[in-house]
Amino acid sequence: MKNISRFIFFKLMGWRIVYDQPFNLKKYIIIGAPHTSNLDFILGALMKFSTGLPVNFIAKKSLFKWPYGIIFKSLGGTPVDRSKNNNLVDSIIQLFNDKDTFILALSPEGTRKRVSKWKTGFYYIAKGANIPVVMHAFDFGNKIYRISAPYYLTGDIKKDFEHFHHFYKDIKAKNPDQFDPDFHKNIV
Repeated sequence: MKNISRFIFFKLMGWRIVYDQPFNLKKYIIIGAPHTSNLDFILGALMKFSTGLPVNFIAKKSLFKWPYGIIFKSLGGTPVDRSKNNNLVDSIIQLFNDKDTFILALSPEGTRKRVSKWKTGFYYIAKGANIPVVMHAFDFGNKIYRISAPYYLTGDIKKDFEHFHHFYKDIKAKNPDQFDPDFHKNIV
């Protein structure tokens, strides 16, 4: 699967990688933005198989209905019910604490639509589990998959979101009008 994924991503699709990949880390949270297209998920799956990293993700429960549920679960997915207040952040922190190796990928935008404010669950997961955040982005303008070095939170949410903004501000989304690069200005 690794060679097929690499062939599709690099040769057929023409993408390249610019990264400081944290292969030596056993636990971290990946944030992927901008998330403006279903193609983002397909590219993410190709990268998972290309690198061989055991990346997990969560997604809305409705995506896991037959027959797609089998596919999403085999890709490392876990369904979540976003309509309930079920303390998801604490549950994920516990997953990180219980496992020797765990990598979780999330889209802080939470949707493919334009949002002016990111969801902060990833931030509190990273903080609570004492793990770094690794930023990933598919830059469609340059066909570059960008991966940041691990970033350890300072505890100052405004400062940390400024750091995230600096990484994502020049990324060209698949649908650029659906990405707000000023997401960091709306953190309370």
